[in-house]
Amino acid sequence: MEPQKILSLVNVSKSFGNKQVLSGINLDVYEGQIIGYIGPNGAGKSTTVKLILGLIEGYSGMIEIFGENIQKSDYTYKKRIGYVPETAELYENLTAFEFLIFTGEMYGLTSEKAEEKAFSLMKEFGLEGAFHQRLSSFSKGMKQKVLIISSLLHDPDLLFYDEPLSGLDANSVMVIKEILAKLAEQGKTIFYSSHIMDVVEKISNRIVLLVNGEVVADGSFEELKQQSQEGSLEGIFNQLTGFTEHEEIAERFVQTVSEGKRL
Repeated sequence: MEPQKILSLVNVSKSFGNKQVLSGINLDVYEGQIIGYIGPNGAGKSTTVKLILGLIEGYSGMIEIFGENIQKSDYTYKKRIGYVPETAELYENLTAFEFLIFTGEMYGLTSEKAEEKAFSLMKEFGLEGAFHQRLSSFSKGMKQKVLIISSLLHDPDLLFYDEPLSGLDANSVMVIKEILAKLAEQGKTIFYSSHIMDVVEKISNRIVLLVNGEVVADGSFEELKQQSQEGSLEGIFNQLTGFTEHEEIAERFVQTVSEGKRL
């Protein structure tokens, strides 16, 4: 049985004023895939995700989600999407309980169901004792866990995660990586963007590399490794983005630091 196509971008381009950010992106994404969506700063990764989510408009080409052209839709498709942005603004005057109930109800859950699921998920993260504490008192890692829970409360089919491991300790990172793998096994599709190459390499079954608004590589890690003859995703990334000066920059940087010590 052929996997179901969940997301399709057809010749998608986007400009901000005179600056071309995306240049004819073509991409088909299928259920159960974990897409490592990577690229240098300014490559167009966040713009792509915001276009898909309907957060920004004014693009050429076509974006389909669940077989529906989002420019012609009534946005009900968003109920099947979960999202954790790189920089999220939480309502920090709310408690975790209040924030998660609010989020769950926005996605159509009853307050009772949202509370039941939210508390259970907080408990799995060891945060049940903070359920009724204000988010302003939470650490960065605790806030990140609440965001991840909020993205999953409504059992979405398509997930967008931008640096989801930010602020998490090593044990929590292991848990989140395992959660993503199990969600993919259930047929969930995950769009994962991060600058931590070794994590992307380990959790993704498909990697898409964007440079200057264009897809320059698309395949499994093994396929990309064969094409580039590099042994790590970091090496592949550096080769395909043309960045090879990291050793020289580090050498000059450390020399400057050492000179300051001798003054």
